[in-house]
Amino acid sequence: MSDTRRRVKVYTLNEDRQWDDRGTGHVSSTFVERLKGISLLVRAESDGSLLLESKISPNTAYQKQQDTLIVWSEADNYDLALSFQEKAGCDEIWEKICQVQGKDPALDITQDPIDESEEERFEEIPETSHLVELPPCELSRLEEIADLVTSVLSSPIRREKLALALMSEGYIKKLLGLFRVCEDLDNREGLHHLYEIVRGVLFLNKAALFEVMFSDDSIMDVVGCLEYDPALVQPKRHREFLTKTAKFKEVIPITDSELRQKIHQTYRVQYIQDIILPTPSVFEENFLSTLTSFIFFNKVEIVSMLQEDEKFLTEVFAQLTDEATEDSKRRELVNFVKEFCAFSQTLQPQNRDAFFKTLANLGILPALEIVMGMDDLQVRAAATDIFSYLVEFSPSMVREFVMQEPQQTDDDVLLINVVIKQMICDSDPELGGAVQLMGLLRTLIDPENMLASTNKTEKTEFLSFFYKYCMHVLTAPLLANTAHDKISKDLQEGSAKITPVCPDNFQTAQLLALILELLTFCVEHHTYHIKTYIMNKDLLRRVLVLMNSKHTFLALCALRFMRRIIGLKDEYYNRYIIKGNLFEPVINALLDNGTRYNLLNSAIIELFEFIKVEDVKSLIAHIVDNFYKALESIEYVQTFKGLKGRYEQEKDRQSQRLNRYRRDARSLDEDEELWFNDDDDDDEGEAVEKSRMEDDFSDSYGKYMEAKKGAANGANGANNNGKAAVIPPASPSVTPNNSSTSSVKTVALPATPVVKTALVGLVDYPDDEDEEEEEEEEEQSPRKRPRLSS
Repeated sequence: MSDTRRRVKVYTLNEDRQWDDRGTGHVSSTFVERLKGISLLVRAESDGSLLLESKISPNTAYQKQQDTLIVWSEADNYDLALSFQEKAGCDEIWEKICQVQGKDPALDITQDPIDESEEERFEEIPETSHLVELPPCELSRLEEIADLVTSVLSSPIRREKLALALMSEGYIKKLLGLFRVCEDLDNREGLHHLYEIVRGVLFLNKAALFEVMFSDDSIMDVVGCLEYDPALVQPKRHREFLTKTAKFKEVIPITDSELRQKIHQTYRVQYIQDIILPTPSVFEENFLSTLTSFIFFNKVEIVSMLQEDEKFLTEVFAQLTDEATEDSKRRELVNFVKEFCAFSQTLQPQNRDAFFKTLANLGILPALEIVMGMDDLQVRAAATDIFSYLVEFSPSMVREFVMQEPQQTDDDVLLINVVIKQMICDSDPELGGAVQLMGLLRTLIDPENMLASTNKTEKTEFLSFFYKYCMHVLTAPLLANTAHDKISKDLQEGSAKITPVCPDNFQTAQLLALILELLTFCVEHHTYHIKTYIMNKDLLRRVLVLMNSKHTFLALCALRFMRRIIGLKDEYYNRYIIKGNLFEPVINALLDNGTRYNLLNSAIIELFEFIKVEDVKSLIAHIVDNFYKALESIEYVQTFKGLKGRYEQEKDRQSQRLNRYRRDARSLDEDEELWFNDDDDDDEGEAVEKSRMEDDFSDSYGKYMEAKKGAANGANGANNNGKAAVIPPASPSVTPNNSSTSSVKTVALPATPVVKTALVGLVDYPDDEDEEEEEEEEEQSPRKRPRLSS
């Protein structure tokens, strides 16, 4: 029994004036030799560690609040509180504190706080005596009482004296009796004075006064007094709202009368603080700190009492998931759980952890999976709010649940897929719900908040799960809205013209922008998984169809997606872009934009500027070879001339490198000669086409004649290596090389529009060349399509 009686929570007040929970334990009062006095000791119930050791100082002001709280200040800006499980334990420790200080335990405060300087205190001594004597509580003296209450607010000592006087004489009850008389008589002057008095009493910031004012038989009269603000022509109707408009709904009957009373009281006090009382000025901001603490501890108590009532919560979740439950009833149940979760935000991390674990054990996530898929918009919105509380608290808990689902259910009803579908099907024109859900999905797939343990890696497991079961659901609207028009393609068979289906509906465009934002996040943070997905689905080509949208924000989202990919400077991505000729829609958009100086223009220019500054060689060669003629007329920026310059510099470097190879050829040993000769054969086999048969013959003949004359094989190897690397597709600017003696001149002819640049073979390793051979065999680059109009 003593253990339960002395069970307490230790709180400290932080810089934001919020109470931090330091832990739960058992309190005792004992003599501590080191501190030379009777001290309060709290030992943690979990491991027996010391949570609190505080000497009961004779000069410290201790306050008892709400029958189960003791609050005091250890030093400047360091407030402590003990919250007892039982009133008996609080009374026992309070008597011990009063005994040490020689005070009467009937008082709720042991000392007058001294917050002012000695000089100010002595100046006030003549005034303090009359503060204890309140004027008689009569109608004719209301103005005097109001002046008195207002005048003491600037002095902490006088506030304390007045609070003690109000408590000792039962003055509050008498004032509220006068309010009823004034209202019956419609005495507006008296009602205005009572407004000032009650407001001033609240600003005294005393928990003992709050206990009286917020009791069931007094609180509505307090609200009534606060309706008659002298600044208003007509009084507000707060009581009417609280009694008639605001209805208390019990989704499951609450049998505990104390809990019911606490819920009513908390709602009304919160209403007084948030709605009735004006926003405090800078000088008044600390006047209501005790009121904030009053509400805080009430909420903690409500959540704790509900959480401990397993029968109540079990019934809530059972009815929530029962198919037989009426829609109106289910709506109330979901709203209750949402309010319950909102209350939990006042809890400290340890308590909030226990709270959400309780909900998880009761089946909150399977219940959400059911209600989020319902047709009722209000139910879905409330369920989304609950889901956001869970994701914000513990993304790992949600991920762990969804990864277990494929073993038990179909892909369509996976929780994450339900969330994605709700995002896609949001009926709000502004997509408010979709934006919220997108943020939650982003949190769930963010590797930064994924845990890595010794046995398993959450990041690897969850991302594999997400890309296997969920990614196709997320990208479905994007792929559907960028599909090629099959009928048009069939009618124009043999033509390269492709007619994209581009969404002109604003709501669809907004949704696609949200999906693209999430995919862009994936490109930046998921690397391997998203790369595989983009390559397999040819996703970038589909995204770039959106460059034709009449909604500029959507075209910018598509461009941003490509910009993130290029920003990675990954050669796999670069080869994919080159092979698919994926710069074409971007350049078309730039040309279609004309001379308009807008965000789209700047974003496209920045993309090419990045490629130039970072010197991405493969992309520079591709752009210059294929698009420079269309871009050379753009002179208001130097970006494209700079790309051309980079391209020419690289050609010069390659030429110089081959000169060096030619000079050093005779010093090559036999093994190196064999390597170069083998490389020649591979390169020639890759590049030479049937239309070049005559050139091949000429080239082979030249080599044969050189060998006959005794020329070095190494020189031939270097020559032929360069030759094979630069054999281009048919181009009017390049003529076949018939001379076997001018190897450097031959290499200096690379300015041809090829998909893979002629220079790659000179700097890559043989393995890379093998990969390039396979790519060329798989698919030839699509020829440039006609420019698409926006």
